[in-house]
Amino acid sequence: MTVVRMDKSTVNDDFVKISTPQVSDRLLSVTTMIPVERFQNVSEEKSKVAVVMYSSAKQFMISQRNITILSPVIRIEVVDQIIKDLAKSLSINFTLNNNSAVPANYCLSCQYYDEDNHEWIGRKCLSPRDYYNDSNIANCSYDHMTPFAVLMVDVQIDKTHWQILSYISYIGCGISALFSLAAILIFFVKRTPTADSSNSIHVSLSAALLLLNTSFLFSEWAASWSIEGVCVFVAVMIEYSLLCCFSWMAIEALHVYLLLIKVFNTYIRHYMVKLSLFGWGVPALFVGASLSVYKVKAFYGSKKVTLTDTTDKTTICWVTDVFFLYGMNIAYYSIVFLSNTAVLSTVASQICKLRRLGSKGKKLPTCKDISTVLGLTCLLGLTWGLAFVTSGYTNYPVLYLFCICNTLQGLFMFLWVYGTMRKNRRVAAETLSPTEPYSSTGKPNTSSSHDFSHYS
Repeated sequence: MTVVRMDKSTVNDDFVKISTPQVSDRLLSVTTMIPVERFQNVSEEKSKVAVVMYSSAKQFMISQRNITILSPVIRIEVVDQIIKDLAKSLSINFTLNNNSAVPANYCLSCQYYDEDNHEWIGRKCLSPRDYYNDSNIANCSYDHMTPFAVLMVDVQIDKTHWQILSYISYIGCGISALFSLAAILIFFVKRTPTADSSNSIHVSLSAALLLLNTSFLFSEWAASWSIEGVCVFVAVMIEYSLLCCFSWMAIEALHVYLLLIKVFNTYIRHYMVKLSLFGWGVPALFVGASLSVYKVKAFYGSKKVTLTDTTDKTTICWVTDVFFLYGMNIAYYSIVFLSNTAVLSTVASQICKLRRLGSKGKKLPTCKDISTVLGLTCLLGLTWGLAFVTSGYTNYPVLYLFCICNTLQGLFMFLWVYGTMRKNRRVAAETLSPTEPYSSTGKPNTSSSHDFSHYS
């Protein structure tokens, strides 16, 4: 414990700097800057401030066992006073334990200990300007005096942003579900016997998006039910449909590659049957395997989300085990993202070459080329990669962009399917060629310009 007398008349600044003494060699240093505003015109006894450093943090972990404290725990207190609502914040520089790595989707957070409810509070993540990597020091500010520390917490969202993002998600998913259903209906009503597999793949992705958006809309509603099986079912449907979306995005990339890069002599028997087995079957195997050990380890169910700087919690139906979430969803999508990015880069390069050959040396990409690349970015699901950018701390602009782009993917797919079906009907007669009997889909028709016209 370090005790100081806060005498306004003897200092030239508005703060008193206190370097907390080391209780043992194992503890890291902490520097506090205490504002003197609340100690003016008080008695000598009440102007004394004590800074306490604890040799162990175990007593602060009794009610919350699954927490990680990365700094010493200190307490700042005044005799017979409760100091709160400071106009000038109390500033503390914590030296952190550099042996503790912060995993993805976790962050460092300045916390204070609520001694009435026996829990750590303050879910806001430290931004890069509050954390000095070179000296491993985190700067925290508080408007009261209680026990303080820096904790490693999972990344959470501010309550206001959560509500706005929820509205965006529900509205976007509702629109996507409606237009995904419309895309499926249009495909079955207007399809022709000579159509190739491109639109079949598009509609399969639309069906996966319809299943994902519909199940997501029931997530919070199912979590409010007292019947656990309802929430588990919704969580399983969200997981399965999400993996199906990723699978069909990978199939879209494969199909684009076969049509544009390997144009000739690429006949595959039962092409759509094999793609469907992969697109719908592989996710079923993964989800089925996780459900087979449900009695031993429940991976699905209700998950409580604590909102930043509040005690409010919201419950959703989703994956409850964080290691399963990263091992399944993140790893699966990472593979899809890398392969699809490679395909998109190749396609963009090929588009530029094709346009230059037919535009008399014109080198600048046209608006049509840019629109094609942007459309393929959505079609191949690369907008889901925005989730990687928010890792470590909550980046709200990227989070809003992620939410808008991905909840409206069903609408984008409808526009793509409708546009390509209209174009295919218009150019079908002039693009049919008898010289090359088969395309990559196993359908009659091999002209590279015809095949890629679906995507341009």
